[in-house]
Amino acid sequence: MHSGLILILWLAAVASIQLLSPPVLGVVLPGCLMAAFALAPARLLRLLRRVRVLLLAIAILFSWFTPGEAVFHDWPRLGPTREGVALAALHAARLVAVVCAVAVLLERLPMQRLVGGLHALSGPLRLIGVPPERLALRLLLVLRYVEAAPREHGRTQWRDWLNAEGSEEETGMEEIVVLNRERLGVVDAAVALGLFGGLLWWSLA
Repeated sequence: MHSGLILILWLAAVASIQLLSPPVLGVVLPGCLMAAFALAPARLLRLLRRVRVLLLAIAILFSWFTPGEAVFHDWPRLGPTREGVALAALHAARLVAVVCAVAVLLERLPMQRLVGGLHALSGPLRLIGVPPERLALRLLLVLRYVEAAPREHGRTQWRDWLNAEGSEEETGMEEIVVLNRERLGVVDAAVALGLFGGLLWWSLA
Protein backbone atom coordinates (compact mmCIF):
# COMPACT_ATOMS: atom_id res chain seq x y z
CA MET A 1 0.00 0.00 0.00
CA HIS A 2 1.25 3.48 -0.86
CA SER A 3 2.56 5.39 2.17
CA GLY A 4 0.51 8.43 1.20
CA LEU A 5 -2.64 6.31 1.25
CA ILE A 6 -1.66 4.96 4.66
CA LEU A 7 -1.39 8.54 5.94
CA ILE A 8 -4.76 9.42 4.41
CA LEU A 9 -6.39 6.44 6.13
CA TRP A 10 -4.65 7.35 9.36
CA LEU A 11 -5.82 10.96 9.17
CA ALA A 12 -9.37 9.81 8.44
CA ALA A 13 -9.27 7.53 11.50
CA VAL A 14 -7.93 10.33 13.71
CA ALA A 15 -10.60 12.73 12.41
CA SER A 16 -13.35 10.18 13.00
CA ILE A 17 -12.24 9.81 16.63
CA GLN A 18 -13.16 13.45 17.20
CA LEU A 19 -16.69 12.80 15.90
CA LEU A 20 -17.48 9.74 18.00
CA SER A 21 -20.13 10.01 20.69
CA PRO A 22 -19.06 9.39 24.30
CA PRO A 23 -20.58 5.86 24.49
CA VAL A 24 -18.91 4.79 21.24
CA LEU A 25 -15.64 6.41 22.29
CA GLY A 26 -15.79 4.49 25.55
CA VAL A 27 -15.78 1.27 23.52
CA VAL A 28 -13.17 2.38 20.99
CA LEU A 29 -10.63 3.72 23.50
CA PRO A 30 -9.87 0.35 25.18
CA GLY A 31 -9.38 -1.17 21.74
CA CYS A 32 -6.95 1.61 20.79
CA LEU A 33 -5.00 1.10 24.02
CA MET A 34 -4.78 -2.66 23.56
CA ALA A 35 -3.66 -2.30 19.94
CA ALA A 36 -1.05 0.31 20.84
CA PHE A 37 0.29 -1.72 23.77
CA ALA A 38 0.53 -4.76 21.49
CA LEU A 39 2.20 -2.98 18.54
CA ALA A 40 4.18 -0.12 20.12
CA PRO A 41 4.29 -0.38 23.93
CA ALA A 42 7.51 1.56 24.55
CA ARG A 43 6.62 4.40 22.19
CA LEU A 44 3.09 4.62 23.59
CA LEU A 45 4.34 4.96 27.16
CA ARG A 46 6.86 7.58 26.07
CA LEU A 47 4.19 9.62 24.28
CA LEU A 48 1.79 9.34 27.20
CA ARG A 49 4.47 10.67 29.53
CA ARG A 50 5.00 13.62 27.22
CA VAL A 51 1.31 14.58 27.16
CA ARG A 52 0.67 14.05 30.88
CA VAL A 53 0.82 17.81 31.54
CA LEU A 54 -1.70 18.41 28.76
CA LEU A 55 -4.00 15.74 30.22
CA LEU A 56 -3.73 17.41 33.62
CA ALA A 57 -4.53 20.80 32.09
CA ILE A 58 -7.58 19.34 30.33
CA ALA A 59 -8.82 17.82 33.59
CA ILE A 60 -8.42 21.07 35.54
CA LEU A 61 -9.72 23.50 32.94
CA PHE A 62 -12.83 21.52 31.99
CA SER A 63 -13.66 20.17 35.44
CA TRP A 64 -13.34 23.43 37.38
CA PHE A 65 -14.23 26.05 34.78
CA THR A 66 -17.30 24.51 33.13
CA PRO A 67 -20.63 25.74 34.51
CA GLY A 68 -22.92 23.06 35.88
CA GLU A 69 -23.93 21.07 38.91
CA ALA A 70 -21.26 20.84 41.61
CA VAL A 71 -19.86 17.40 42.36
CA PHE A 72 -19.36 18.29 46.03
CA HIS A 73 -22.43 20.14 47.23
CA ASP A 74 -20.71 21.23 50.45
CA TRP A 75 -18.05 23.14 48.44
CA PRO A 76 -19.86 24.30 45.29
CA ARG A 77 -17.32 27.04 44.51
CA LEU A 78 -14.20 24.97 45.10
CA GLY A 79 -15.13 21.61 43.60
CA PRO A 80 -15.53 20.55 39.97
CA THR A 81 -18.83 20.29 38.15
CA ARG A 82 -20.41 17.13 36.78
CA GLU A 83 -20.64 18.59 33.29
CA GLY A 84 -16.99 19.65 33.48
CA VAL A 85 -15.83 16.21 34.57
CA ALA A 86 -17.76 14.66 31.69
CA LEU A 87 -16.18 17.06 29.18
CA ALA A 88 -12.72 16.51 30.65
CA ALA A 89 -13.10 12.75 30.37
CA LEU A 90 -14.33 13.07 26.78
CA HIS A 91 -11.47 15.27 25.58
CA ALA A 92 -8.86 13.30 27.52
CA ALA A 93 -10.13 10.07 25.95
CA ARG A 94 -9.91 11.61 22.48
CA LEU A 95 -6.36 12.75 23.15
CA VAL A 96 -5.29 9.33 24.43
CA ALA A 97 -6.85 7.64 21.39
CA VAL A 98 -4.95 9.97 19.07
CA VAL A 99 -1.72 9.30 20.98
CA CYS A 100 -2.29 5.58 20.47
CA ALA A 101 -2.73 6.15 16.74
CA VAL A 102 0.45 8.23 16.58
CA ALA A 103 2.44 5.58 18.46
CA VAL A 104 1.32 2.82 16.10
CA LEU A 105 1.98 4.93 13.00
CA LEU A 106 5.51 5.93 14.05
CA GLU A 107 6.34 2.41 15.17
CA ARG A 108 5.04 0.50 12.14
CA LEU A 109 5.68 2.95 9.30
CA PRO A 110 9.42 3.43 8.64
CA MET A 111 10.66 6.99 8.71
CA GLN A 112 11.65 6.95 5.04
CA ARG A 113 8.17 5.84 3.99
CA LEU A 114 6.53 8.34 6.34
CA VAL A 115 8.40 11.25 4.81
CA GLY A 116 7.81 9.83 1.32
CA GLY A 117 4.09 9.73 1.98
CA LEU A 118 4.11 13.33 3.22
CA HIS A 119 6.04 14.29 0.10
CA ALA A 120 3.39 12.68 -2.09
CA LEU A 121 0.54 14.39 -0.21
CA SER A 122 2.23 17.80 -0.31
CA GLY A 123 2.60 17.66 -4.10
CA PRO A 124 -0.23 20.17 -4.73
CA LEU A 125 1.74 22.79 -2.77
CA ARG A 126 3.99 23.06 -5.82
CA LEU A 127 1.21 25.09 -7.46
CA ILE A 128 1.73 27.92 -4.95
CA GLY A 129 5.51 27.83 -5.19
CA VAL A 130 6.29 25.55 -2.24
CA PRO A 131 8.59 22.68 -3.28
CA PRO A 132 7.41 19.45 -1.60
CA GLU A 133 10.93 17.99 -1.84
CA ARG A 134 12.31 20.66 0.46
CA LEU A 135 9.53 20.15 3.00
CA ALA A 136 9.98 16.39 2.97
CA LEU A 137 13.76 16.57 3.30
CA ARG A 138 13.59 19.03 6.17
CA LEU A 139 11.10 16.83 7.97
CA LEU A 140 13.31 13.80 7.39
CA LEU A 141 16.35 15.60 8.79
CA VAL A 142 14.41 16.74 11.86
CA LEU A 143 13.06 13.26 12.55
CA ARG A 144 16.44 11.61 12.09
CA TYR A 145 18.13 14.18 14.32
CA VAL A 146 15.54 13.71 17.06
CA GLU A 147 15.93 9.94 16.92
CA ALA A 148 19.73 10.17 17.03
CA ALA A 149 19.97 12.99 19.57
CA PRO A 150 22.23 12.29 22.55
CA ARG A 151 20.40 11.42 25.76
CA GLU A 152 21.40 11.68 29.35
CA HIS A 153 19.51 9.53 31.86
CA GLY A 154 16.80 8.93 29.27
CA ARG A 155 16.18 12.63 28.57
CA THR A 156 17.50 14.85 25.86
CA GLN A 157 19.23 17.94 27.25
CA TRP A 158 19.26 21.22 25.36
CA ARG A 159 23.04 21.45 25.81
CA ASP A 160 23.37 18.14 23.97
CA TRP A 161 21.62 19.60 20.94
CA LEU A 162 24.12 22.47 20.81
CA ASN A 163 27.11 20.20 21.36
CA ALA A 164 25.92 17.75 18.72
CA GLU A 165 25.45 20.54 16.19
CA GLY A 166 28.89 21.94 16.91
CA SER A 167 30.57 18.55 16.62
CA GLU A 168 29.05 17.96 13.19
CA GLU A 169 30.28 21.34 11.98
CA GLU A 170 33.78 20.63 13.26
CA THR A 171 34.05 17.29 11.51
CA GLY A 172 32.87 18.76 8.21
CA MET A 173 31.22 15.49 7.24
CA GLU A 174 28.25 15.59 4.92
CA GLU A 175 25.48 13.04 4.98
CA ILE A 176 23.61 11.87 1.92
CA VAL A 177 19.86 11.84 2.48
CA VAL A 178 17.69 9.64 0.26
CA LEU A 179 14.05 10.56 -0.27
CA ASN A 180 11.92 7.57 -1.22
CA ARG A 181 9.26 8.14 -3.85
CA GLU A 182 6.54 5.53 -4.24
CA ARG A 183 4.39 5.14 -7.31
CA LEU A 184 0.66 5.37 -6.68
CA GLY A 185 -1.04 2.20 -7.91
CA VAL A 186 -4.51 1.81 -9.38
CA VAL A 187 -5.88 0.15 -6.24
CA ASP A 188 -4.39 2.87 -4.03
CA ALA A 189 -5.95 5.59 -6.19
CA ALA A 190 -9.32 3.83 -6.15
CA VAL A 191 -9.25 3.48 -2.36
CA ALA A 192 -8.26 7.13 -1.95
CA LEU A 193 -11.06 8.32 -4.23
CA GLY A 194 -13.57 6.05 -2.50
CA LEU A 195 -12.49 7.36 0.90
CA PHE A 196 -12.71 10.96 -0.30
CA GLY A 197 -16.16 10.35 -1.74
CA GLY A 198 -17.33 8.67 1.46
CA LEU A 199 -16.10 11.54 3.63
CA LEU A 200 -17.73 14.07 1.29
CA TRP A 201 -21.03 12.19 1.41
CA TRP A 202 -20.80 11.93 5.22
CA SER A 203 -20.15 15.66 5.58
CA LEU A 204 -23.08 16.56 3.31
CA ALA A 205 -25.52 14.04 4.78
